[in-house]
Amino acid sequence: MHHDHEGQAQHEPGQHSQRHDHHGHNHHHDGHGHHHGHHHGHTGNKQGLLIALGITAGIMVLEFVGGLWTNSLALLSDSGHMLSDAGALALSLLAIWFTAKPSSARLSFGFHRIEILAALFNAVTLFVIAGLIIWEAIERFLHPSAVASGSMMLIACIGLIANLISAWSLMRKGDVQGNLNLRSAYLHILGDALGSVGAIVAGAVMLLFGWYVADPIISIIVSLLILKGAWGVLKSTLHILMEGTPHAISLVAVKQVLEGIDGVVDVHDLHVWTITSGIEAMSCHLLIGDDRDSQSILQQGITVIEKRFGITHTTIQIEKSTISHQALPV
Repeated sequence: MHHDHEGQAQHEPGQHSQRHDHHGHNHHHDGHGHHHGHHHGHTGNKQGLLIALGITAGIMVLEFVGGLWTNSLALLSDSGHMLSDAGALALSLLAIWFTAKPSSARLSFGFHRIEILAALFNAVTLFVIAGLIIWEAIERFLHPSAVASGSMMLIACIGLIANLISAWSLMRKGDVQGNLNLRSAYLHILGDALGSVGAIVAGAVMLLFGWYVADPIISIIVSLLILKGAWGVLKSTLHILMEGTPHAISLVAVKQVLEGIDGVVDVHDLHVWTITSGIEAMSCHLLIGDDRDSQSILQQGITVIEKRFGITHTTIQIEKSTISHQALPV
Protein backbone atom coordinates (compact mmCIF):
# COMPACT_ATOMS: atom_id res chain seq x y z
CA MET A 1 0.00 0.00 0.00
CA HIS A 2 1.50 3.32 -1.03
CA HIS A 3 0.56 6.59 0.62
CA ASP A 4 2.06 9.82 -0.64
CA HIS A 5 1.17 12.44 1.89
CA GLU A 6 2.44 15.99 1.76
CA GLY A 7 1.28 19.40 2.92
CA GLN A 8 1.05 20.80 -0.59
CA ALA A 9 0.69 17.59 -2.59
CA GLN A 10 -1.96 17.34 -5.31
CA HIS A 11 -3.74 13.96 -5.25
CA GLU A 12 -4.78 12.51 -8.60
CA PRO A 13 -8.26 11.02 -8.86
CA GLY A 14 -8.53 7.28 -8.36
CA GLN A 15 -5.14 6.85 -6.73
CA HIS A 16 -6.28 6.76 -3.11
CA SER A 17 -9.27 5.57 -1.18
CA GLN A 18 -11.94 8.03 -0.06
CA ARG A 19 -10.68 7.76 3.50
CA HIS A 20 -7.16 8.71 2.50
CA ASP A 21 -8.36 11.65 0.39
CA HIS A 22 -10.23 13.05 3.35
CA HIS A 23 -7.23 12.71 5.62
CA GLY A 24 -4.97 14.28 3.05
CA HIS A 25 -7.33 17.22 2.78
CA ASN A 26 -7.01 17.93 6.50
CA HIS A 27 -3.23 17.84 6.38
CA HIS A 28 -3.26 20.13 3.36
CA HIS A 29 -4.85 22.81 5.51
CA ASP A 30 -2.10 22.40 8.10
CA GLY A 31 0.48 22.92 5.41
CA HIS A 32 -1.42 25.91 4.10
CA GLY A 33 -1.36 27.54 7.52
CA HIS A 34 2.40 27.11 7.62
CA HIS A 35 2.77 28.73 4.21
CA HIS A 36 0.53 31.63 5.22
CA GLY A 37 2.79 32.45 8.19
CA HIS A 38 5.80 32.27 5.89
CA HIS A 39 4.11 34.84 3.63
CA HIS A 40 3.66 37.29 6.51
CA GLY A 41 7.36 36.93 7.34
CA HIS A 42 8.18 37.82 3.76
CA THR A 43 6.16 41.05 4.06
CA GLY A 44 8.35 42.23 6.95
CA ASN A 45 11.50 41.11 5.14
CA LYS A 46 10.47 43.10 2.05
CA GLN A 47 9.86 46.30 4.02
CA GLY A 48 13.20 46.04 5.79
CA LEU A 49 15.04 45.39 2.52
CA LEU A 50 13.39 48.37 0.79
CA ILE A 51 14.50 50.73 3.56
CA ALA A 52 18.02 49.29 3.57
CA LEU A 53 18.29 49.50 -0.24
CA GLY A 54 17.35 53.20 -0.31
CA ILE A 55 19.86 54.08 2.42
CA THR A 56 22.64 51.94 0.94
CA ALA A 57 22.31 53.45 -2.54
CA GLY A 58 22.52 56.99 -1.13
CA ILE A 59 25.59 56.32 1.04
CA MET A 60 27.28 54.43 -1.81
CA VAL A 61 27.29 57.60 -3.93
CA LEU A 62 28.46 59.72 -0.99
CA GLU A 63 31.40 57.43 -0.16
CA PHE A 64 32.44 57.01 -3.79
CA VAL A 65 32.64 60.78 -4.34
CA GLY A 66 34.22 61.23 -0.90
CA GLY A 67 36.81 58.51 -1.58
CA LEU A 68 37.90 60.18 -4.81
CA TRP A 69 38.01 63.57 -3.10
CA THR A 70 40.01 62.43 -0.07
CA ASN A 71 42.09 59.75 -1.87
CA SER A 72 40.97 57.19 0.73
CA LEU A 73 41.06 53.49 -0.17
CA ALA A 74 39.01 52.71 2.92
CA LEU A 75 36.17 54.92 1.65
CA LEU A 76 36.47 53.73 -1.96
CA SER A 77 36.50 50.08 -0.89
CA ASP A 78 33.47 50.63 1.31
CA SER A 79 31.76 52.36 -1.61
CA GLY A 80 32.54 49.38 -3.84
CA HIS A 81 31.20 47.09 -1.16
CA MET A 82 28.04 49.17 -1.01
CA LEU A 83 27.62 48.91 -4.78
CA SER A 84 27.58 45.15 -4.37
CA ASP A 85 25.25 45.50 -1.40
CA ALA A 86 22.76 47.55 -3.41
CA GLY A 87 22.74 44.78 -6.01
CA ALA A 88 22.51 42.12 -3.31
CA LEU A 89 19.58 43.86 -1.62
CA ALA A 90 17.82 44.26 -4.97
CA LEU A 91 18.42 40.57 -5.65
CA SER A 92 17.00 39.65 -2.24
CA LEU A 93 13.90 41.72 -2.98
CA LEU A 94 13.56 39.97 -6.34
CA ALA A 95 13.83 36.60 -4.60
CA ILE A 96 11.03 37.53 -2.17
CA TRP A 97 8.85 38.61 -5.11
CA PHE A 98 9.46 35.28 -6.85
CA THR A 99 8.70 33.21 -3.74
CA ALA A 100 5.28 34.88 -3.49
CA LYS A 101 4.37 33.41 -6.88
CA PRO A 102 2.18 30.28 -6.69
CA SER A 103 3.51 26.80 -7.36
CA SER A 104 2.83 25.11 -10.69
CA ALA A 105 2.87 21.66 -12.23
CA ARG A 106 6.49 22.20 -13.28
CA LEU A 107 7.59 23.82 -10.00
CA SER A 108 5.60 22.01 -7.30
CA PHE A 109 7.37 23.90 -4.49
CA GLY A 110 7.08 27.22 -6.31
CA PHE A 111 10.09 29.57 -6.36
CA HIS A 112 11.16 29.19 -2.72
CA ARG A 113 14.65 27.99 -3.65
CA ILE A 114 15.42 31.34 -5.32
CA GLU A 115 15.96 32.74 -1.82
CA ILE A 116 18.77 30.24 -1.29
CA LEU A 117 20.29 31.01 -4.68
CA ALA A 118 20.19 34.74 -3.85
CA ALA A 119 21.95 34.07 -0.54
CA LEU A 120 24.59 31.99 -2.35
CA PHE A 121 25.19 34.75 -4.91
CA ASN A 122 25.48 37.36 -2.15
CA ALA A 123 28.03 35.24 -0.28
CA VAL A 124 30.13 34.74 -3.41
CA THR A 125 30.10 38.46 -4.21
CA LEU A 126 31.34 39.19 -0.68
CA PHE A 127 34.33 36.92 -1.35
CA VAL A 128 35.09 38.66 -4.65
CA ILE A 129 34.84 42.16 -3.19
CA ALA A 130 36.95 41.29 -0.15
CA GLY A 131 39.60 39.84 -2.45
CA LEU A 132 39.71 42.98 -4.61
CA ILE A 133 39.98 45.21 -1.53
CA ILE A 134 42.85 43.13 -0.11
CA TRP A 135 44.66 43.22 -3.46
CA GLU A 136 44.40 47.01 -3.70
CA ALA A 137 45.34 47.39 -0.03
CA ILE A 138 48.56 45.41 -0.56
CA GLU A 139 49.47 47.70 -3.48
CA ARG A 140 48.80 50.79 -1.38
CA PHE A 141 50.63 49.30 1.61
CA LEU A 142 53.75 49.07 -0.53
CA HIS A 143 53.25 52.59 -1.85
CA PRO A 144 51.40 54.71 0.78
CA SER A 145 49.74 57.92 -0.40
CA ALA A 146 48.45 60.95 1.48
CA VAL A 147 44.82 60.98 2.53
CA ALA A 148 42.56 63.88 3.57
CA SER A 149 41.85 62.18 6.89
CA GLY A 150 39.55 64.78 8.43
CA SER A 151 37.05 64.79 5.56
CA MET A 152 37.40 61.03 5.31
CA MET A 153 36.33 60.60 8.95
CA LEU A 154 33.30 62.87 8.51
CA ILE A 155 32.03 60.92 5.49
CA ALA A 156 32.72 57.60 7.23
CA CYS A 157 30.69 58.74 10.27
CA ILE A 158 27.71 59.55 8.04
CA GLY A 159 28.08 56.16 6.38
CA LEU A 160 28.25 54.37 9.74
CA ILE A 161 25.05 56.00 10.99
CA ALA A 162 23.26 55.12 7.75
CA ASN A 163 24.47 51.51 7.90
CA LEU A 164 23.30 51.13 11.50
CA ILE A 165 19.85 52.43 10.51
CA SER A 166 19.73 49.92 7.62
CA ALA A 167 20.77 47.04 9.88
CA TRP A 168 18.20 48.08 12.49
CA SER A 169 15.42 48.18 9.90
CA LEU A 170 16.24 44.64 8.80
CA MET A 171 16.44 43.38 12.39
CA ARG A 172 13.17 45.07 13.34
CA LYS A 173 11.07 44.09 10.33
CA GLY A 174 12.66 40.89 9.02
CA ASP A 175 13.79 37.43 10.11
CA VAL A 176 17.55 37.93 10.03
CA GLN A 177 18.31 34.79 12.03
CA GLY A 178 15.93 32.36 10.32
CA ASN A 179 16.02 33.50 6.69
CA LEU A 180 19.31 32.91 4.84
CA ASN A 181 18.44 35.34 2.06
CA LEU A 182 17.84 38.16 4.53
CA ARG A 183 20.82 37.12 6.65
CA SER A 184 23.18 37.38 3.68
CA ALA A 185 21.85 40.89 2.92
CA TYR A 186 22.21 41.78 6.62
CA LEU A 187 25.84 40.63 6.58
CA HIS A 188 26.50 42.85 3.57
CA ILE A 189 25.23 45.83 5.58
CA LEU A 190 27.25 44.85 8.66
CA GLY A 191 30.27 44.64 6.38
CA ASP A 192 29.54 48.21 5.30
CA ALA A 193 29.29 49.29 8.94
CA LEU A 194 32.65 47.64 9.68
CA GLY A 195 34.11 49.41 6.67
CA SER A 196 32.87 52.76 8.01
CA VAL A 197 34.30 52.02 11.48
CA GLY A 198 37.59 51.04 9.86
CA ALA A 199 37.67 54.27 7.85
CA ILE A 200 37.04 56.31 11.01
CA VAL A 201 39.85 54.53 12.89
CA ALA A 202 42.24 54.85 9.96
CA GLY A 203 41.36 58.53 9.60
CA ALA A 204 42.05 59.16 13.29
CA VAL A 205 45.44 57.41 13.11
CA MET A 206 46.46 59.36 10.01
CA LEU A 207 45.22 62.65 11.47
CA LEU A 208 47.12 62.17 14.73
CA PHE A 209 50.30 60.45 13.53
CA GLY A 210 50.42 60.93 9.76
CA TRP A 211 50.72 57.14 9.39
CA TYR A 212 49.11 56.66 5.97
CA VAL A 213 49.61 52.89 5.85
CA ALA A 214 46.75 52.73 8.38
CA ASP A 215 44.36 53.15 5.45
CA PRO A 216 45.24 49.87 3.67
CA ILE A 217 45.83 47.98 6.94
CA ILE A 218 42.33 48.79 8.19
CA SER A 219 40.93 47.85 4.77
CA ILE A 220 42.52 44.39 5.01
CA ILE A 221 41.21 43.81 8.55
CA VAL A 222 37.69 44.78 7.54
CA SER A 223 37.90 42.50 4.48
CA LEU A 224 38.87 39.52 6.66
CA LEU A 225 35.89 40.17 8.94
CA ILE A 226 33.63 40.32 5.87
CA LEU A 227 35.05 36.98 4.67
CA LYS A 228 34.25 35.34 8.00
CA GLY A 229 30.55 36.22 7.74
CA ALA A 230 30.42 35.29 4.05
CA TRP A 231 31.90 31.86 4.76
CA GLY A 232 29.11 31.10 7.25
CA VAL A 233 26.39 31.97 4.72
CA LEU A 234 28.17 30.07 1.95
CA LYS A 235 28.36 26.88 4.03
CA SER A 236 24.67 27.11 4.97
CA THR A 237 23.47 27.67 1.40
CA LEU A 238 25.61 24.85 0.00
CA HIS A 239 24.33 22.53 2.74
CA ILE A 240 20.75 23.28 1.67
CA LEU A 241 21.49 22.91 -2.05
CA MET A 242 23.13 19.54 -1.30
CA GLU A 243 19.86 18.48 0.39
CA GLY A 244 21.64 18.21 3.75
CA THR A 245 19.74 17.49 6.94
CA PRO A 246 18.77 20.78 8.68
CA HIS A 247 21.16 21.60 11.52
CA ALA A 248 18.32 21.92 14.03
CA ILE A 249 16.99 18.41 13.27
CA SER A 250 18.65 15.12 14.19
CA LEU A 251 18.02 12.34 11.66
CA VAL A 252 18.68 9.78 14.41
CA ALA A 253 16.01 11.42 16.61
CA VAL A 254 13.48 11.41 13.75
CA LYS A 255 14.14 7.71 13.14
CA GLN A 256 13.76 6.88 16.84
CA VAL A 257 10.44 8.75 17.06
CA LEU A 258 9.03 6.90 14.04
CA GLU A 259 10.27 3.54 15.34
CA GLY A 260 8.51 4.30 18.60
CA ILE A 261 5.09 4.15 16.91
CA ASP A 262 3.32 0.92 17.87
CA GLY A 263 3.26 -1.39 14.86
CA VAL A 264 6.29 0.04 13.05
CA VAL A 265 8.85 -2.71 12.38
CA ASP A 266 11.46 -0.70 10.49
CA VAL A 267 12.18 2.82 9.16
CA HIS A 268 14.25 3.18 5.99
CA ASP A 269 14.87 5.57 3.08
CA LEU A 270 14.56 8.42 5.60
CA HIS A 271 15.40 11.88 4.29
CA VAL A 272 14.96 15.34 5.84
CA TRP A 273 15.94 18.43 3.86
CA THR A 274 15.33 22.18 3.60
CA ILE A 275 13.33 23.70 0.77
CA THR A 276 14.09 27.27 1.86
CA SER A 277 14.68 29.01 5.18
CA GLY A 278 11.94 27.95 7.59
CA ILE A 279 10.45 25.22 5.37
CA GLU A 280 11.67 21.65 5.91
CA ALA A 281 10.46 18.45 4.23
CA MET A 282 10.69 14.76 5.12
CA SER A 283 10.13 11.46 3.33
CA CYS A 284 10.51 7.86 4.52
CA HIS A 285 9.28 4.28 4.22
CA LEU A 286 7.67 2.58 7.24
CA LEU A 287 7.57 -1.21 7.35
CA ILE A 288 4.66 -2.30 9.57
CA GLY A 289 3.19 -5.59 10.75
CA ASP A 290 0.82 -7.35 8.36
CA ASP A 291 -2.05 -7.09 10.85
CA ARG A 292 -1.62 -3.37 11.49
CA ASP A 293 -3.86 -0.54 10.23
CA SER A 294 -1.77 1.43 7.76
CA GLN A 295 -4.03 4.49 7.89
CA SER A 296 -3.74 4.74 11.67
CA ILE A 297 0.07 4.44 11.60
CA LEU A 298 0.27 6.95 8.73
CA GLN A 299 -1.74 9.45 10.77
CA GLN A 300 0.42 8.90 13.85
CA GLY A 301 3.62 9.34 11.83
CA ILE A 302 2.56 12.61 10.24
CA THR A 303 1.25 14.00 13.54
CA VAL A 304 4.32 13.14 15.63
CA ILE A 305 6.75 14.52 13.03
CA GLU A 306 4.87 17.82 12.91
CA LYS A 307 4.60 18.12 16.70
CA ARG A 308 8.16 17.08 17.54
CA PHE A 309 10.09 18.65 14.66
CA GLY A 310 7.73 21.21 13.08
CA ILE A 311 7.89 19.51 9.67
CA THR A 312 4.62 19.87 7.73
CA HIS A 313 5.81 18.71 4.30
CA THR A 314 5.84 14.97 5.02
CA THR A 315 5.69 12.03 2.62
CA ILE A 316 5.39 8.59 4.22
CA GLN A 317 5.17 5.30 2.32
CA ILE A 318 3.64 2.43 4.29
CA GLU A 319 4.90 -1.07 3.48
CA LYS A 320 3.85 -4.46 4.81
CA SER A 321 6.29 -7.34 5.02
CA THR A 322 4.59 -9.30 2.24
CA ILE A 323 5.18 -6.51 -0.32
CA SER A 324 7.94 -4.45 1.30
CA HIS A 325 10.44 -5.01 -1.50
CA GLN A 326 8.10 -5.34 -4.47
CA ALA A 327 7.52 -2.67 -7.08
CA LEU A 328 4.42 -0.71 -6.18
CA PRO A 329 2.03 0.74 -8.78
CA VAL A 330 1.99 4.51 -9.10
